[in-house]
Amino acid sequence: MEKIEHIGIAVKDLSHSSDLYKRLLGYESYKIEEVKSENVITEFFKIGESKIELLQASSGESAIASFIEKRGEGIHHIAFVVENIIEEMARLKAQGFQLLSDEPKKGADNKWVCFVHPKAAGGVLIELCQEVREETDEKLGY
Repeated sequence: MEKIEHIGIAVKDLSHSSDLYKRLLGYESYKIEEVKSENVITEFFKIGESKIELLQASSGESAIASFIEKRGEGIHHIAFVVENIIEEMARLKAQGFQLLSDEPKKGADNKWVCFVHPKAAGGVLIELCQEVREETDEKLGY
């Protein structure tokens, strides 16, 4: 893992939370994006080399809706940049970590993503992120 890519924050109302973060940080977000496969709408703020990702459920079946119902709004996950997501997934599996999927998925902000189960990581949901690149797409078969 190379560095923290972003911290994901689950929110009930993206508009309200976006306004709060704009006032807190003193600048606008750089992207709002819907990830239909995950039933979520995301908004990104850049802070130095890292980012804050606000996540609002777009459906009651979203993992974000479930998270907020159980725990309320707040930090949902920490994402780390990896050079090769396939190799990192294999390394973590070999170390005994439970992954939430067997293959990476396309996520928000042009990334391949995979999550490590929070029970395997001290109660913290960990996301692996790799920039989508042409050579990566070929290796992953997508």
